[in-house]
Amino acid sequence: MKHFISSLAVLALMSGMAFAAEDGAAIFKAKCAMCHGAGGEGKSGPALKGTTMSADQIADALLKGAPGKKAPHGKPMAGLTADQASAVAAYVKSLK
Repeated sequence: MKHFISSLAVLALMSGMAFAAEDGAAIFKAKCAMCHGAGGEGKSGPALKGTTMSADQIADALLKGAPGKKAPHGKPMAGLTADQASAVAAYVKSLK
């Protein structure tokens, strides 16, 4: 029985991580892709694919704004929670 419960816990954790990655991709596509490109290649905004920024730095820029940056990233991105910003940052870091 313990093995079964442990297996369920691991499965729930893994599915939660997969949901977060999907959520980050969906948020990126809805809020970021118009400027940064669907694959992070850059359009009217800079390329994000292969960025040297850490996931924490990306999430901070989304949540707090990046000093010295032009709109929209000079200010916090409206409507993003910390979890959503982290999910987007993880998605950006996954772009190859």
